[in-house]
Amino acid sequence: MAKPVHRRYYTPAEVSLHNAKDDCWVSFFHKVYDLSPLLTSKDWGVLAEPILLNAGQDITHWFNKETRDIKSRVDDETGLTMPYTPQGRFIHVPPSEPLTTWATDFGKAWWRDDKYCIGALSRRTRRVRCVNTLSGQSDLLEVCSEETLDEVQARYVEFNRHAQSYTWKALFDGAFRPLDMTATLDENGVPDDSDELAMLNMDPDEHVPVLHLYFNDDLTVDPR
Repeated sequence: MAKPVHRRYYTPAEVSLHNAKDDCWVSFFHKVYDLSPLLTSKDWGVLAEPILLNAGQDITHWFNKETRDIKSRVDDETGLTMPYTPQGRFIHVPPSEPLTTWATDFGKAWWRDDKYCIGALSRRTRRVRCVNTLSGQSDLLEVCSEETLDEVQARYVEFNRHAQSYTWKALFDGAFRPLDMTATLDENGVPDDSDELAMLNMDPDEHVPVLHLYFNDDLTVDPR
């Protein structure tokens, strides 16, 4: 299994790839959590099943948006307030009745423990096309709208190991202008028009903003 690349922001598609016990990511409240260390720390039995069933997915609906804790319900028979876990009780959720096997020495519940948080879930993703003007290669990338172009460039390394040896430009008013790599696409004046295009019944994938990469003739060292 390849070591995951850690970023400030992740796309939902990236999170969805991590859907196994030894590689389990989930997201909630726009944060991404790697629960692999927790799931592999011991044999959790059935308590791991609800998490594994939702591995790679967003589970914000499990939580109360005000308290950021597990949603609760009132038990019809006892009148007691209980955790609401329709897919079954999971790790660190207390049992409905006292159990001698219930250990309370785990510290923070995993959903309150920042050590599992590896970054933020993008609130909006967008697509850009990177065109290498030297080779003519064209690659379509899904990126996070919150990312700077330096971070977009880090994603592009998958397609071009010497991505840092290029000047990134976009076409404005008939002229190619260098982009500020410390700013986002929006801040560089490269808007995301996908919503407007969809309203006009136009396919956004046919009108993706294009970034033109100009070789600087100073090959960088392969970052990998």
